[in-house]
Amino acid sequence: MNTSKTSERAKKSKTKTKTTSRTSKTAGKKHQTTDDTGTNSSENLQFDDNAMAQELFGVHHANLARLEQNFNGVIHARGNELTLVGRADAVASMVGILKELYKRLQHGLDVTIDEVDAAVRMATDVNGRISDSQITIQTRNRSISPRSANQADYLRAMENHDLVFGLGPAGTGKTYLAVAKGVELLVGGMVDRIILSRPAVEAGEQLGFLPGDMREKIDPYLRPLYDALYDMLPTQQVESLLESGHIEVAPLAFMRGRTLSNAFVILDEAQNTTAVQMKMLLTRLGENARMVISGDLSQVDLPRGTRSGLRDASETLSGVKGIKLVEFSAADVVRHPLVGRIVKAYDQVEAKRRAGARYEKTNGNAGNPENSGNADVVP
Repeated sequence: MNTSKTSERAKKSKTKTKTTSRTSKTAGKKHQTTDDTGTNSSENLQFDDNAMAQELFGVHHANLARLEQNFNGVIHARGNELTLVGRADAVASMVGILKELYKRLQHGLDVTIDEVDAAVRMATDVNGRISDSQITIQTRNRSISPRSANQADYLRAMENHDLVFGLGPAGTGKTYLAVAKGVELLVGGMVDRIILSRPAVEAGEQLGFLPGDMREKIDPYLRPLYDALYDMLPTQQVESLLESGHIEVAPLAFMRGRTLSNAFVILDEAQNTTAVQMKMLLTRLGENARMVISGDLSQVDLPRGTRSGLRDASETLSGVKGIKLVEFSAADVVRHPLVGRIVKAYDQVEAKRRAGARYEKTNGNAGNPENSGNADVVP
């Protein structure tokens, strides 16, 4: 009897062992483990240059920690070697990102936490490619690379089209990248000058009389463009280019009658132009000239009932050969992480307001004008 019971327990024990065991398959440097919860994968990476490897990993391995956080994986570092563990798709993404960031270092470019975030953003975007992080604009002060798939598309558009529209919320790099491209073309001798323009419309405030000459009067409106210039070129060079006219600051209203040739033209805050002003500017484009129009249609400061020239142009010129329209979203915001969440919150509230306005209109009630949405949306 005792011998029989012992034999039965042994059989049960073997059955349990077979049920709970996991199968593993190793191929080269990859190791894959499959169980009831899914597929885990691990992969080893080795980098030839120890100094570059440490720069890639970041101070106190901060860059690796950011990848672990984003992909819910684990990265073990030992010298110039890494072992990455996690779900198969997560490991593949982390490996791809690390290889591309290592290429940046080989090309003499920096890899900071911002570049890691940019690579993650591109890797997780359905339209993104990690290799887009290699696109670079080189200026005297710094190298500038896209930090989202849409930013990469925007840079390609400025390279391949004479007229580009950049639409989207604040903090997506529309103006900054346009100035960077203009500086690159000017320094490279591809254009003779950069022309910066912006409609002089206050953001809901009355500034009153502004003292000084024309440049001093419009400087407050163009400060973001100046900030971008000083970020890319030495101060003395910016001042010299402004004095010589190679960088020109011109109010939008003063563009009428001009022909803008051999120039890179940037119109910022274009949502505050009227349809007439926008048509006037677009028809100034001359020989060997390029133009970038940027703006945010959610921040129109025109008088109520006035249709934005940016909206009018983007709808009218959609599909016209030689013109490219790039639309950014809250996912492309590269300022403080809070900015992206703020933009999303406002977008959600605005969507609810518009839905409510449509409901009230359908039921024959115009409702409160304050809740009926921006007058710009009315055709």
